[in-house]
Amino acid sequence: MVKIITGGSLPNIPWQDRPAADRHDAPIWRYMDNPIISRNPAPGVARVFNSAVAPYEDGFIAVLRGEQTDGVPHIYLGKSKDGIHWDIDPDKIPFTDEQGKPFMPGYAYDPRLVKVEDTYYLMWCTDFYGAAIGMAKTIDFKHFTRLENPFIPFNRNAVLFPRKIGGMYKLLSRPSDSGHTPFGDVFVSESPDMIYWGRHRHVMSKGDAWWESVKVGGGAAPIETSEGWLMFYHGVSSTCNGFVYSIGGAILDIDEPSKVKYRCRSFLLTPEENYEERGFVPNVCFPCATLQDPDTGRIAIYYGAADTYVGLAFTQVELIVNYIKAHSQVCQSDTEIGIR
Repeated sequence: MVKIITGGSLPNIPWQDRPAADRHDAPIWRYMDNPIISRNPAPGVARVFNSAVAPYEDGFIAVLRGEQTDGVPHIYLGKSKDGIHWDIDPDKIPFTDEQGKPFMPGYAYDPRLVKVEDTYYLMWCTDFYGAAIGMAKTIDFKHFTRLENPFIPFNRNAVLFPRKIGGMYKLLSRPSDSGHTPFGDVFVSESPDMIYWGRHRHVMSKGDAWWESVKVGGGAAPIETSEGWLMFYHGVSSTCNGFVYSIGGAILDIDEPSKVKYRCRSFLLTPEENYEERGFVPNVCFPCATLQDPDTGRIAIYYGAADTYVGLAFTQVELIVNYIKAHSQVCQSDTEIGIR
């Protein structure tokens, strides 16, 4: 039996059983009342998408990519009792520097939220003389202290592992360029203190399958399971009408996450519903967070849809891990330690 090791019991995880009429091959199914966050959700915010969620107190908290009506993205805070219905703070998250002085990013998008030990860490794409990774920490979601940028430009899609590995913090990222990157591989880096990052290792490149033939990038924080780190990531294909973003799945080695043990050749979720195919940027399913309950094996996946909405999907760890293993295809660059 495959078990979830990440996190404690989460009996209030949002959940909906798989519809009997669901015909999708992969064992992931959408929430029937998607999207859970629609257009114009707060004053001055036109769209919320590509956002991250975590359990907090007796409910859930979210860091949200809020595309302002002036087109500039920033990060907003959301709170929910059930993980489905959200109250969104109309003010941007108030970041400060380590001396407590205001230190707001020029822009911020695609945030992730990961708890490591007693601290919640936020990661996002920001302006650091070019697209780069911004980071901050909080313990109470009232005070948000920005940390040093971990890397120079150009980089994005930063995702922390939810615990230290070998005594070190581990961070996934996707080096890029200054534009809408037409390429991209996933790398993992480590740090003893969340300040100095090194020992960079290649994890995985784009795949041969059509849905990830242009680039891949990190998604939700990896989930620790008895089979390894379960990683939901995004894969991108190119069509005559632009990019298509789909959700893929892989399992990384538990002690050396630069090694890919299994990688699903087929996508797990691709744009098919109206709210995924139509929007500000059409044809996008972009995973940013999961919730998981070790007691039941349930996993809830939060994903951005068409750069316009937030969607929710569900799976069970036994089903999804076995599916990834049964449909796995890895290559040498996946399975090697990632040094050349």
